[in-house]
Amino acid sequence: MRAVVTGGCGFIGSHVVDRLLGAGHEVLVIDSAPAGGPAVRTNPSAEYVRTDILDLAGLTAALAGSDVVFHLAATANVDQVATDPVQATRMNVDGTVSVLEAARRAGSARVVLASTVWVYGAAYDPPGADDVELTEDTPIDLGRTGHLYVAGKLAAELAVHSYHDLYGQHFTILRYGIPYGPRMRDELVIARFVQAALAGRPITIAGDGGQTRNWVYVEDLAEAHVRALSPAAQDQTFALEGGTAVSIREVADTVSGLLGPVTIEHVPARAADYAGRAISNAKAKRLLGWSPKTPFSDGVGRYIDWYRSTEAGRG
Repeated sequence: MRAVVTGGCGFIGSHVVDRLLGAGHEVLVIDSAPAGGPAVRTNPSAEYVRTDILDLAGLTAALAGSDVVFHLAATANVDQVATDPVQATRMNVDGTVSVLEAARRAGSARVVLASTVWVYGAAYDPPGADDVELTEDTPIDLGRTGHLYVAGKLAAELAVHSYHDLYGQHFTILRYGIPYGPRMRDELVIARFVQAALAGRPITIAGDGGQTRNWVYVEDLAEAHVRALSPAAQDQTFALEGGTAVSIREVADTVSGLLGPVTIEHVPARAADYAGRAISNAKAKRLLGWSPKTPFSDGVGRYIDWYRSTEAGRG
């Protein structure tokens, strides 16, 4: 199968490329970063095209002959979204429509959209909701959308459904749990905690640290993309949630346990931060045979090993 991965040089995208190639698929990476640049991670077995996803003509040409398009290119840093909302919306909403239209024109069989469990922060909140796992069928309350990043992902999901209804463009929506692991961006919380500990600086927690995340190791997440090629995933939405809730304070304690005693300091909570909800990944397990496998502490340890080796290489 010929698979295209937009944003295939990024954190999650590069792992998806590796896993698709490992499963025997032909892979084309589309990214706006220049080939050979310091931020680009390209597997030598993949093709690479430098194309802006808002360049509809260039994107359509690049997608010719593809069977499936994994659309991962996005502005993923919520602080960047808040700082430059217009550009973020162009990337996250207009960019998704551009990919959908290019796929339609190129005759691609399916578009797989990278979404997020952050959308469940906008879920309806009936009595007892804290004790009930949310599912892919849980209604969304647009009045609770909150952060523009969430609004962009919801708009992208709506565009995917509209392209299916209007043009018959097949899709799969993957709502990512909170990913972590080798190659993650330095500003992500686990990366910041590890790097602070290695540098002998205090770990800083926004808020009281009680907010939880069901972290999902990036290689487990990448495996879900291979499984999403199954016919059972066509025109379906899946929550790829991690297996166990871990609080931000527990993240700090895990890092401290792996790297030695670390001072922990608290600062004011970040506005519109995702508070975490109980989300079921049962559908992915039932239809795709997917569930997260990597224990949290093991994944953090692998990131530490990768980061140390990377820093040694830079040195």
